[in-house]
Amino acid sequence: MSLIHPSPLTLLTSRESEAMGRRPSSDPSLIRVRHGIYAERSEWRALPPWHRYLARVHAAAVKLGGVVFSHESAAALLGLPVFGEPQFIHLLDPVGHARRFGDVIVHAGCGHRGITASAGVAATSLADTAVDLARTLPPAYGLAVADAALRRLESEGRAVDFDAVADRQHTTRGKRRLAWVAENATPVAESPGESVSRAVIGWLGYEPPELQVTFAFEGSVDRCDFFWRRWNVAGESDGYGKYPTDPALARAALLREKKREERLRRSLSDMARWDWDDAHLVEPLNQKLHAAGLRPVTRRNEAALATMWALRPRR
Repeated sequence: MSLIHPSPLTLLTSRESEAMGRRPSSDPSLIRVRHGIYAERSEWRALPPWHRYLARVHAAAVKLGGVVFSHESAAALLGLPVFGEPQFIHLLDPVGHARRFGDVIVHAGCGHRGITASAGVAATSLADTAVDLARTLPPAYGLAVADAALRRLESEGRAVDFDAVADRQHTTRGKRRLAWVAENATPVAESPGESVSRAVIGWLGYEPPELQVTFAFEGSVDRCDFFWRRWNVAGESDGYGKYPTDPALARAALLREKKREERLRRSLSDMARWDWDDAHLVEPLNQKLHAAGLRPVTRRNEAALATMWALRPRR
């Protein structure tokens, strides 16, 4: 069962802060997350942007009460990918009208959406959240959310038909974008970086790679993110958080990765490595694939690649 993720840090109401002898308006160690909701400033600053957003969603849940979160807000609560720190909090109103107040956008409910609730906080279901974001996010990001939702649902022994979910929503918004995401989504991709990279690789005209292929070389079993069998070339998408933060553990992990890559390179024709920025800038990823011996097999999709130039969280 998909559970709601808790706030990444403790949130304090004004009353709770004052009961502790702390006046939020004059205590520099506190930061306001939402009107009347505070957190420790040092803890807030240490959070990555997507966790700050999750904390803001939980602060909105405290203030608004009894609401259903949707879109990026639901994604944050459900542990799906969130890119950066979105500006708005998103709510679903099944019977009301679409509206906006402050940093809150209320989406009018069209058709049926599943709801997940835990500890008094409710959000649209994994499948509905993925479909909503496939309609509205830039395609590469929508694919990353859909991949993650499929992966989660598969791990829970559940399957989903995105087309059936979309039909129940009774809206044609983002129909073409959703169709592309539904056609290309897979539970095999293991990270947002892999999903975004896969989109760019296809738009650059390269042959679709096999995903998460294992190799038994020199007495070891290794796995690569991408593999082009015809060229005997592997690819790796490096993402944030790949190595532990503890220096000793990080050094050990780097050494293991170095030996693994050397072992693979002795058995493959070549291996390309790239990171999140390479995929978003497009040409660095293209150059690394080309240097590894790969060549496009179809024309570039310039219109799709143009969506990568200024990718940012949806406003």
